[in-house]
Amino acid sequence: MGIDRRKLIVEAAEKSFSLFGYKATTMDQVAKLASVGKGTIYTFFKNKEELFAEIASTLVHEMKAEAEAVIQPGLPFTENVHRALFRMLEFRSEHLLMIKLIQEEKEMGTLAVTEMLQHIENEIIAYIKHKLEGVNHTILQTDLEITSFLLFKLYIALVSDWEKNHEALSSEKIAEIMKVFLLKRLSD
Repeated sequence: MGIDRRKLIVEAAEKSFSLFGYKATTMDQVAKLASVGKGTIYTFFKNKEELFAEIASTLVHEMKAEAEAVIQPGLPFTENVHRALFRMLEFRSEHLLMIKLIQEEKEMGTLAVTEMLQHIENEIIAYIKHKLEGVNHTILQTDLEITSFLLFKLYIALVSDWEKNHEALSSEKIAEIMKVFLLKRLSD
């Protein structure tokens, strides 16, 4: 079995994007890190954007898998929503590439990065929406998209935005707040 050059290229690109950001990453760097000729990259990917999209797609897939891993059928719906959201955001904050992309968007406003982060957010909201579809609740069914969006944004606000000027909230405290402000409506 030969070397999986495509896999090497993707891993090298992820490393480069994580270290240098999207804007500063070049196909030459990726080729060097992957120990392949630059031409080899182009046999798999048309350009840097396509390579970036591949990595983001993998990232979204990994985030969903992380969320699925913490959902337990025996637990109340609200608890599972909390566990899944919390795990996805934990993953987001500990993943080097996500950290670098968020930093690059804030510092440089790179359009491709902004679009990719928006895509990742849309995927997470779609995932939440899919999870909520199984819940038989009239308020929920009419505004499924809005409810999913609010759950996600409230979570981000409590997990990361709050910490900028306050002491970090515990997982338990966040769960309690979520239940009071939003999930209580869904579980009645």
